[in-house]
Amino acid sequence: MSADAVVTVIHGPNLNLLGTREPEVYGSRTLADVDAMLAEAARARGVQIVCHQSNSEGAIIDWIHAAPGPIVINPGGYTHTSVAIADALRGVRGPAVEVHLSNIYAREPFRQVSITGAACQGVVMGLGVNSYVLALEAVLEMIGSGAERA
Repeated sequence: MSADAVVTVIHGPNLNLLGTREPEVYGSRTLADVDAMLAEAARARGVQIVCHQSNSEGAIIDWIHAAPGPIVINPGGYTHTSVAIADALRGVRGPAVEVHLSNIYAREPFRQVSITGAACQGVVMGLGVNSYVLALEAVLEMIGSGAERA
């Protein structure tokens, strides 16, 4: 794996509230904790990560467009509503893996549909913050094996 490989991590709306918003669902770790964990995992794998968080759909789309390679994305509530983010994910070259801290299939019916996940090569969910590390490993495996976008 090239040391100059960069993985873009995008955290969607309300993820800035991790650790305080519904800890019984999302856990007690903060977004800073998640980003630090990802940075450590990336260093151990010889790659760089750039992490972003926004509550704005437009900013998320801009980061998808600007990503130089693979993407790990937790679209938050936009998972269930954003055709625009799904279209942006379909328009980029590198692989993308969607992440959810909780298992969306064990949640309310409206949360059980992922518009954005259908535009990604894979989805990792329900494993708390470890979902992010597994998604990072997945996109690195995809670029390491030369996998094409689905």
